[in-house]
Amino acid sequence: MPEPIKRKASSSRAGQALSGGKKSAVLSEKANDGMDKRGAKKGKAGKPVKDAKSAEAAAPSQKEPKYRRILLKLSGEALMGENRYGIHPQTLNDIVEEIRIVAERGVEIGIVIGGGNIFRGMAGTSVGMDRATADYVGMLATVMNAIMLSDAMRRAGLIARVQSALNIEQVVEPYIRGKAIRYLEAGRVVIFGAGTGNPFFTTDTAAALRGSEIGAEIVLKATKVDGIYTADPKKDKKARRYERISFNEAIAQNLAVMDATAFALCRDQKLPINVFSIFKPGALLRVVMGEMEGTLVYC
Repeated sequence: MPEPIKRKASSSRAGQALSGGKKSAVLSEKANDGMDKRGAKKGKAGKPVKDAKSAEAAAPSQKEPKYRRILLKLSGEALMGENRYGIHPQTLNDIVEEIRIVAERGVEIGIVIGGGNIFRGMAGTSVGMDRATADYVGMLATVMNAIMLSDAMRRAGLIARVQSALNIEQVVEPYIRGKAIRYLEAGRVVIFGAGTGNPFFTTDTAAALRGSEIGAEIVLKATKVDGIYTADPKKDKKARRYERISFNEAIAQNLAVMDATAFALCRDQKLPINVFSIFKPGALLRVVMGEMEGTLVYC
């Protein structure tokens, strides 16, 4: 069984980044020696730092990415920021900036987004809604988030395409696997909305399914917590974070990484999962570069 590490506060070293949005920044040893040893700004819980560009400086710049095609799973709640509902504009822009930095390294990015900031199917059933009906409403919420995310990427200079598992052709394209792969190969970010298009399946399952279909090398689950812990870190101060853990060990210890269907699909397809905090500057890039960030679930 892997030895969990003691929980440490998220922090990162700020470095110097070349301006002009270049794809890579070269830091000389002399420049590194002269840097101030300052920690990156910390955001409030559930809110990324406002200066998302600091992530570019906090992340490695010389190596080639370890993963060339990824599937990023974003929860709808991640878009809320300080709000209790909907989308927080600055939070959305900061997340897009993290994605832009990775895209400029030549990484092909597919994204599955949830809709919990607008509507959750399970919440609907708790007030008497039919489960299938509630799930369809939740799927529409993910399409709304996908469109908002796509528009934010357009403003940031990224080209994104939204594909929906539900047919809404006047608004977004239908999901077509071959077309999605061609978009990725052309350097477009592809955002998958409406989950799997079927009720009773979560967006975690959609992430595992789409990741398998597009040939992603890894599923990156972006959360508010910086990895998988032995217990809920918000409730147990002694909780410790795992750096690496196998699928079988995670199942044996009943660790809630994803829902059971999604987890089993990733395991069967030998598709690793990395759980990390999207609110930690530069974390997404560090995962893509192969650095130890969050928790890696491996086969």
